[in-house]
Amino acid sequence: MFSLSNKLNLQKILPSKVSIWKLRCNNPLRKSFSRVNIKFEEFDALIMLTSEMAKYLYPYIRSILSSKDNYQNDPSLWNDFEFRYVELIEERFNTESIIVKKLIDKNYSQHIYRNILINLSLCISKQGYNRLKFVLLNL
Repeated sequence: MFSLSNKLNLQKILPSKVSIWKLRCNNPLRKSFSRVNIKFEEFDALIMLTSEMAKYLYPYIRSILSSKDNYQNDPSLWNDFEFRYVELIEERFNTESIIVKKLIDKNYSQHIYRNILINLSLCISKQGYNRLKFVLLNL
């Protein structure tokens, strides 16, 4: 992420790997949560990074989404995605939280997984950054 932030000329906002890590720790669902207000320029920089990372992951995101459409014939890719997503949540988030428990519950969160992937796939366009920003500001 740090090399990508340098590529996007975000050195003033995200000067080091530690600064990126500290911003990630502002998520109240994480185990290592720290309550610090994020400045709008930092929020904006994280959106830029996410949008740019989605461009690199687009072939994988697209194949996962198409595997969901073809779930009856080939469920392996979607199941791998679900497994890894839940694994990361359990590893990094506070699993005692009700919201996190809902994210882990596959029956409840199937549509959440799909929405995340669709939003990431749509943020690779030229207007992707604006789209992702709009979605996140309207949650």
